[in-house]
Amino acid sequence: MAKVKKTSKKQPVILITNDDGVTAPGIRALVEAVKGLGKVIVVAPDKPQSGMGHAITIGNPLRLQKVNVFENENVEAWACSGTPVDCVKLAVDKVIHSKPDICLSGINHGANHSINVIYSGTMSAALEAAIEGIPSIGFSLLDLSIEADFNAAKKYARILVEHVLDSEPHDKHLCLNVNIPKGEEKMIKGIKIARQAYAKYEEEFDERKDPHGKRYYWLTGEFINFDKGKDTDVWALENNFVSVVPVQFDLTNNELKKKLEKSWKF
Repeated sequence: MAKVKKTSKKQPVILITNDDGVTAPGIRALVEAVKGLGKVIVVAPDKPQSGMGHAITIGNPLRLQKVNVFENENVEAWACSGTPVDCVKLAVDKVIHSKPDICLSGINHGANHSINVIYSGTMSAALEAAIEGIPSIGFSLLDLSIEADFNAAKKYARILVEHVLDSEPHDKHLCLNVNIPKGEEKMIKGIKIARQAYAKYEEEFDERKDPHGKRYYWLTGEFINFDKGKDTDVWALENNFVSVVPVQFDLTNNELKKKLEKSWKF
């Protein structure tokens, strides 16, 4: 009787990127959070790219340079001259030469809840992966400080990554927007699956003059939550829960589509 060969499960490939740059403390925290869960490859911008949204580079050449910022973690890392979305595209085509098992983006310095998801380079990188059929998660910590405490973010990032890796088969285009409250790990009450709140910035431009008398402007504003629901990401974060919002790239308003099909006759 022939012996049956035992096959070991293939080690998952984990692509990590961000929008704060390859040397940001947040991306190092994310690398540390998923240590041992798979083969980690980092492809991230060579400089901060916050607020870039889903921008791609089409008028300039893109450059990739291997860097040694994670040498003690045994992680292959590349710095890209482009946007976070460029990083995902190049990683798949020129670095990994295939689709990774999961794409992680972050950990961002600052919130990406509610309307911020539209502008976020962190979340756009995750959404780009989802478009390509790669399960993805974007992580953000509600702390803009360069000395932010990432311990709680690391703990919950690992929990959620393990859930996604262990829950196959899952949605082909799975993409999660995860925000972690600022503060010590002991202050966090747990995880809430939430919806995106209707909240936005009431913006204005602060007008100033340079030494030559020419006008310039600084964008300012106040964040206002118009949504009082207790199932939103803003509510979860205000009440010390990690918020997890499933997001999608299909922007079709299906309810309005149905109404227009009935009421508009051509």
